[in-house]
Amino acid sequence: MTKQTVILDCDPGLDDAVAILLALTSQENFDLAGITTVAGNVSLYHTYRNARALVELAGCPEVRVFEGCARAIMSEGARAEEVHGADGIGGVPLPAPTAPIEEQHAVDFIIETCRNAPDKGVTICPIGPMTNVALALIKAPDIKPKINEIVFMGGVAFGPGNTSPAAEFNIYADPHAAEIVIKSGIPQVMMGLDVTQQAIITEDRLRYFRELPSAVSHAVAEMLSAYRKMVIEKTGGARQGVLHDPCTIAYLIDPTIFEGEDYFVEVDCSSSANFGRTTVDGLAVTGQPANVKVMLNMNDQAFYDLLFDRISRIKK
Repeated sequence: MTKQTVILDCDPGLDDAVAILLALTSQENFDLAGITTVAGNVSLYHTYRNARALVELAGCPEVRVFEGCARAIMSEGARAEEVHGADGIGGVPLPAPTAPIEEQHAVDFIIETCRNAPDKGVTICPIGPMTNVALALIKAPDIKPKINEIVFMGGVAFGPGNTSPAAEFNIYADPHAAEIVIKSGIPQVMMGLDVTQQAIITEDRLRYFRELPSAVSHAVAEMLSAYRKMVIEKTGGARQGVLHDPCTIAYLIDPTIFEGEDYFVEVDCSSSANFGRTTVDGLAVTGQPANVKVMLNMNDQAFYDLLFDRISRIKK
């Protein structure tokens, strides 16, 4: 059976960094066509640089990285330096990239990859604002039949937001893009805060990464330690660091780790207090057909066991 082609669209970002490493160590499960970057947690300059450096860290310079959109479609966007650091990786040193810079824009790479694939041959994983993916769908709507599903980290179904009382960061940072993607008719899986908040970074889990005998695992431990500390400081201890973004990649590897339900979802793009909210029709009161599989629960230990296994494969 031909492996699914995957495009990882990201804004690294500390939890994005772990998602990238998980994807790079899991290419037995899928064909990682490339990594596309977007402004989000930090500026596009930093997200592109960080993605290239992480590919170098993992010893996978053959994986291509493409620079994408520097701002949201219509809103001012958002940044999260207070929980990722000014550079997006908590000041942890990463190796200088050696692979040549790709000239092609991320949006055009997404379009080209999809057009060259068989029908339902591509899975897209946006783990930052969905600007690149939305613009690809606007520019080339003919790619829709090529996309098997979109597995995204973003939103919240039945709880509070983490950027406003109503909204999760990735959706809040470009709600118009998220609305375009969610309304596209492409099958979708939503890894929102309902499920990702269960992937807590504990001291024991940090210790496991520290004890793995590689520079990569030590870098992961440093990044997650910085992330956990900044989240705790920002929220006064109300929240701990959790690994949001790697949940999307873990789902591609082993979907049995997660449990969810199909719902109708839409995004509030108004300027009200609900700006960026993912409205989930939990009781089917709208009569609208379900358009997103919303993940609600996970086996957090199975998730971390998978992550430990894959990161331990990197020996450098």
